[in-house]
Amino acid sequence: MFHKNITDNTEPDYAENYKIKLGVIMFFIYSLIYAGFIAINVLAPLLMAKKIIFGLNLAVVYGFGLIIFAVISALIYNHFCSKKEETFKQKK
Repeated sequence: MFHKNITDNTEPDYAENYKIKLGVIMFFIYSLIYAGFIAINVLAPLLMAKKIIFGLNLAVVYGFGLIIFAVISALIYNHFCSKKEETFKQKK
């Protein structure tokens, strides 16, 4: 089997700095939201047992919210990075 090395890209990634900055910003936003989840668990663990919606407690709702937010964040990241890559391709 002849596999090419993934890093054999001869074309430089001009959007690399943009991708890094956006990724770091989104990471810190997610980290703050996750830190809120941890803070509630540490400082007021009984609050996590409170029923919020459809009979589900705050722990379950917040946990699923974190997962859904991560997926949405990934889609947003992909959208903006793809747009930035297209702008650099058009400038060529």
